[in-house]
Amino acid sequence: MKTLGQAMKDYLALRRSLGFKLKDHERCLREFISFLKKKRSSRLSIPLALEFATLHAHQQPAQWAARLRVVRGFARYRSGEDPATEIPPLGLLPYRPRRARPYLYSAEEIRKLLKAARNLYSTSTLKPWTYFCLFGLLATTGMRISEALNLHATDIDWPEGVLTIQGTKFGKSRLVPLHPSTQRVLWAYAERRDGFFGTKPVSHFLVSTRGTRLDGGHVRRTFYQLSRQIGLRTASASHGPRLHDFRHRFALETLVRWYRNGKDVERHLPVLSTYLGHAHVTDTYWYLTSTPELMGAAGKRMEQRWGGLL
Repeated sequence: MKTLGQAMKDYLALRRSLGFKLKDHERCLREFISFLKKKRSSRLSIPLALEFATLHAHQQPAQWAARLRVVRGFARYRSGEDPATEIPPLGLLPYRPRRARPYLYSAEEIRKLLKAARNLYSTSTLKPWTYFCLFGLLATTGMRISEALNLHATDIDWPEGVLTIQGTKFGKSRLVPLHPSTQRVLWAYAERRDGFFGTKPVSHFLVSTRGTRLDGGHVRRTFYQLSRQIGLRTASASHGPRLHDFRHRFALETLVRWYRNGKDVERHLPVLSTYLGHAHVTDTYWYLTSTPELMGAAGKRMEQRWGGLL
C-alpha cells in the first residue's frame, strides 16, 4: 500500500490532469500529512481530520470548513486503496460562504474612472494609458482581472477582432470577440507601448514601465487610489467597489438587454456562461437574482406572457 505522502502526490496529479490547479490544496495536504506523522497515525480518521481542520484557533469558521473539505476529498481517494480510511461526512463543520455584495457601476462612474486613469500622475507617459486600457478592457469584456494581466500580445487576432484567453480556470482557453471601439483602443495602446520600449521585448500585452507583467497588488492599490479620487470610496473605507464588479456588471447588462429584447434567456445562458469562462452554468444562474433592474426586466417578460394568455 502507498504511503500517505505518495498517495497525496498521486491524488494531486490526478486532479491536476483534470484541469485543477490546487495550489492551496497542496499546501493544506502537506500540512495534514505532517500532522498525521506527529500523531503517529498512518490512517485518516474523522477525529483526526476534525482536529486538523480546527488546529488554528485564530482562523475563521470558513477556513476550518475549507481545510476539512480538502481533507475530505483526499480521504475519498485514499479509501479506494485503504478501506479503513474514514471519510469526514458533509455538514461536520457547516459553513455557508457569503458572496460579496456586488457593486453595479453606472456608465458615468466608469467614464470618471477611465478619465482619472488617463490623468493618473506618473513619471512615465505609458502608465496612465496602461490603466486606462486595463479598466476599459475589464468593463467591456467581463474578463477576470487575472486574465487581463496575463494577456500576451499574440493573444489578440487583430484582423478577426478576437481575443484568446489562455489557460484559465481548469486549464481551458476561450475566445472573446472585441467590439470595434475596444479593438481601436487596444491597437492604439499597443502602438504607444511599442513606441515607449522601442526594440526592447515586453512580456505581456499590458505592462509595467519596466516592460514586465503588471503586479496584481499594485493594480488594486492604484484602483483604490483612483476610486477615492472620484468618490467611489471614502478615504477611510476598507471595503467598496472591486475590480471584479466590472465582470458582474457586464453579465447583468447582457442579461437585462436579452430580457428587454425578448430573447430566450434560459436558452442563451450557456452562451454567456461560456463567454465568461464559468466552469458550470449554475455559476452564471446566480446573476439572475442579484439586481432589482434584472428582476424587473424578468418580471415584465412574465407579465407579457401572462397577458398573452388572457
